[in-house]
Amino acid sequence: MTQVRFRVDFAAGCSIGPGKIELLEGIERTGSLRQAARGLGMSYRRAWLLLDQLNHAFATPVTTATVGGAGGGGAALTPFGAVLIRTYRTLDHDVQALAREVLAPIASSAKRGSPSKARRRPNPQRRRLSRAGAADRAE
Repeated sequence: MTQVRFRVDFAAGCSIGPGKIELLEGIERTGSLRQAARGLGMSYRRAWLLLDQLNHAFATPVTTATVGGAGGGGAALTPFGAVLIRTYRTLDHDVQALAREVLAPIASSAKRGSPSKARRRPNPQRRRLSRAGAADRAE
């Protein structure tokens, strides 16, 4: 199956892609940044950083947060956040349809059952550099 993953860059430091959209959808579903992150297999810190970037990237925030207490804290989408998800998903649907149509001749020659990601070989140079860097920092 041919699938395209894409990111939309609105301006420098202002982009939206499948990961951020999935995070917003998780917040919409669970009402919690922590639960949304857990559902995506993402650390809470990484999720918080992505959400903070999103909330500052646009003139209108995409979420609101409530501080913990007796009922616990939470997160909710703003109306703008809901529009952002809906707009991205509409575009995604159209891009997927176009990709299937345009790439069909190429996709038909793809080997079935091939690994989706190439296995990376370890880079010994990287290991040496990281050890040297650690020694420099220890001094």
